[in-house]
Amino acid sequence: MIFKKAVLYVSAVSALAAAAVVVVVALAFALYAAVLPQVGPAWAAACVAGAAALLMVLCALALVIKVNPPKFGKQAEERDTLTRLIDLAKDKPIVAASAIIGASLVALRNPKIVATVLATAMATRSTTTPKKK
Repeated sequence: MIFKKAVLYVSAVSALAAAAVVVVVALAFALYAAVLPQVGPAWAAACVAGAAALLMVLCALALVIKVNPPKFGKQAEERDTLTRLIDLAKDKPIVAASAIIGASLVALRNPKIVATVLATAMATRSTTTPKKK
C-alpha cells in the first residue's frame, strides 16, 4: 500500500515536471518567434537565453528567501521551561492556581505518580549537570 502510494506520488511529480518543461519550451519558441522579425535570429536567440537566465535568477532568489527568511522585528530569545512557566503563572494566575490544585489532587490520590515524576526529574537533572571533581 505504501509502495503504491509512493509510486503514484513519483509519477505525479514526474508528470508535472514534464508538463512544466513543455510549457517552458513552448514559451521559448513563442518568444523567439515574436522577437525574430524585429531583431533577427541571433538577437532573438539572445532574448530567449536572457529570459531563461532571468527565470533561473528569480527561481534561485525565491529558493534563497525560502531557505533563509528575512527576520523582521525583534526576535525573542530562547527561554527554558521553568522561566516560561513562571511567566505563564504571572500572566494567568487563575490557570496556574487551577493547575496547582489539580496536581495536588493527583498527588493526594496516587503518591506513586508523584514519586515517579520526582525520581525521573532528579535522575535527568543529575545526568545533565556536570560533576565536580
